Amino acid sequence: MKVIQEALGQGRNALSEYESKKLLYAYDIPVTREILVSDESELIEACNEIGYPLVLKACSPQIAHKSERGLIHTDVRTHEEALSAFRDISMKIGGVPGGILVQEMVEGKRELVAGMTRDPQFGPCVMFGLGGIFTEILNDVTFRIAPLTRSDARLMIRDIRGAKILDAVRGMEPADEELLADILINLGRIGMENDAVKEVDINPLILVGGRPVAVDSLVVLDVAD
Repeated sequence: MKVIQEALGQGRNALSEYESKKLLYAYDIPVTREILVSDESELIEACNEIGYPLVLKACSPQIAHKSERGLIHTDVRTHEEALSAFRDISMKIGGVPGGILVQEMVEGKRELVAGMTRDPQFGPCVMFGLGGIFTEILNDVTFRIAPLTRSDARLMIRDIRGAKILDAVRGMEPADEELLADILINLGRIGMENDAVKEVDINPLILVGGRPVAVDSLVVLDVAD
């Protein structure tokens, strides 16, 4: 894909969040509506186009752990708040190349994680589990070797210990498990069809009315020596 080849041509070992989601979108994986901006004029246009509430994030392949560095502003509801957030993030990232991502604010009580990692022995492997800030603590994930059949994906979804969270609980709609299966199958396709993609991480994958949406994503590339 063009976005991958451009990054490799620049000697980069990762895509930005914006670029990562372009790759996901190309494989029919639902992502947030968002616009990458570089100045205050573009910011206001993006805010008007997407509509409030919004999230503003630093967006650069050189920046990891945005939350810890104060590079994410959530629940932005006015032009004044958007401008303040834009200026704060711009000041903190200085001359780091990239931009600022203006993103629709997606809210849901259930957060999942999905991804793909390229194992030296088995090749592309797909991962699914409970996500959010407690992913590493809960460690409730399953893996399958790509390519996945629909049966593989369905079994994978139900293999996690917390699978009941996908059901209709506490007034929440059941997760669209067929769409979840599509996402896992397509993550496997990304690995099978793009040798340069070393890893794909979607965290969180938030359930909005039962429908999964990729809110944050990182794609790591295998840069040849």
